Amino acid sequence: MTPLLDTAPARLPARLPPKVPVRFRHLLAAEWIRLWSLRSTSWVLGVGALAVMGINVNSAASNADRLADQAQRPPEPPAGVPDGPEFLFDPLHTAFVDPAWQLFMIIAAAVGAIVVFGEYTTGLIRTTFAAVPDRRAVIAAKVTVVSAVMLALGTLVSATSFGVTQMLLREHGGLSLGDPGALRAVVAGALLAPLCALVGMAVGAVVRHAAGSVVTVVGLLLLLPALFGGERYRWVKEIGNAMPLSAWQRLVTNPERAHDLGRYPLTVTEAWIVYGAWTAAAVAVAVLVVRRRDV
Repeated sequence: MTPLLDTAPARLPARLPPKVPVRFRHLLAAEWIRLWSLRSTSWVLGVGALAVMGINVNSAASNADRLADQAQRPPEPPAGVPDGPEFLFDPLHTAFVDPAWQLFMIIAAAVGAIVVFGEYTTGLIRTTFAAVPDRRAVIAAKVTVVSAVMLALGTLVSATSFGVTQMLLREHGGLSLGDPGALRAVVAGALLAPLCALVGMAVGAVVRHAAGSVVTVVGLLLLLPALFGGERYRWVKEIGNAMPLSAWQRLVTNPERAHDLGRYPLTVTEAWIVYGAWTAAAVAVAVLVVRRRDV
């Protein structure tokens, strides 16, 4: 018998659709969705911003009430009494109260750290790098999204704090953006949030643990400036001057009230250099660590 031959045409393998190259805009969209996919992100940023502005506004309202009940300061000190500029009220300080902005620094840094260590904790980082082997592009997208969001939030908090506090103090020497040091202080406050967020990203890339990252951020941004705050030795003070908190405090200082900046003061130019150096160092650390370490 003649064997039956299979005359059916051979099935060709299914043709896969062409692979679409991953563009940087795709990474930005993915990071944007990932950032806001957690409800805690919007809650933390929203509540934190309201808390910072609330502390500043409360300070301004309290000072306005206190000044309204006091007699007007004489234009000249009494005879034989030296003028004491350290006792003059500074309206700019009410918009940039230290505890409020230190809280804002920790919130911004914590969110930046979550952006990085959150993917390592869940293991999603393996999927991300499998889809996009270029780790530098992934980190660049994270840096861009986090910086943009934090810059917008920092601008909102800084501008609102300044505007509302100075409005409450309009009868007691409230300032406008055209006054010396006012615009510089608002810009410094706006840039503080993305700076701290990038520092948090670098810490998150190194530590890769939630509690460890937050503790490290608190120590780096708040405790170290306090540790190196003395003026007995110049090298100690210079280290303290190189911290973001010290730079921010210098930039929000009212030039008309900067009568005593200590033995080793930080100049405005040096403060801006500290801002730029910490930002560049944070991005470099995040990129280097993510590229070199295994997931």
